[in-house]
This record gives sequence, structure tokens and C-alpha cells, in this order.
Amino acid sequence: MSHQDIARRLRPMIEKAAKSLPDADAANAVELYPHWSGGGVSYTAGLRVQDEGILYSVLQDHVSQPGWKPADAPSLFAPVLIPDPTVIPDWVQPDSTNPYKAGDQVRHNGTVWKSLVDGNVWEPGEYGWDEVQSAEGC
Repeated sequence: MSHQDIARRLRPMIEKAAKSLPDADAANAVELYPHWSGGGVSYTAGLRVQDEGILYSVLQDHVSQPGWKPADAPSLFAPVLIPDPTVIPDWVQPDSTNPYKAGDQVRHNGTVWKSLVDGNVWEPGEYGWDEVQSAEGC
């Protein structure tokens, strides 16, 4: 059996296993997920796709269209906000469909913050965050 035959046989099993990965692990293995296609592909809520190196979660069932790229369709796709659990990213304002989870850490205004709640869409320092440490030298 050739390497290509083995790869073809294993790919469906790998894709099935990838569905169960937590977001942080999934973001470290973006290559496991299919590339987004605007060619009439059926996407179901909860699936993950990659586009331009970014991992997205599908928010609602739909059939893709060329103008509905993940970055341009926030009602259909949400980027994974914590792509690498070993790196604390800068805070970005999430949509209500893509909030931070309890335990997520972000940098904001020179400080590292930890989300205290699931569904966190508030700016650090306003509600639902705990100051962890100064971001200087982190």
C-alpha cells in the first residue's frame, strides 16, 4: 500500500478525531481542518474550518457562497480567540457569538487579564475579568 493510499484511508479518521479537540489544541493543529470553500459546501454549526491560516468555528448551518468568507461573515463564522494556549494574545472585542471563556487570558492596556466567566464580551477592567500581572516583561 502506498503512502498516498494510507493517507487517504487515515484522513477521515483524523478529521473525525479533530472534531473533539478543544479550541486551544485545535488552533495548534489548523492543518487538520478543511479549508473554507465558497463553492456551495454545506457547513453545520460546530464544525471548524481554516481560512488564510486562521481557525474558525461555524456558528450556524449554511451552504457557502463566494462572498461569505469567514473573515467577512461574522454571523456564520467565529475565529478561535485563543489560538495558542502558551501565548497570551492581545484582547480583541469579540462578537456575542464568539465570547471569551472562563480562564482565557489576554493582554490589554499593559496588563494581563483572566476571564472569570464564560460568554465574556466585556472589555478587561469593566466586568468579568481579574487582573493577573503587568504585561511588562511577560
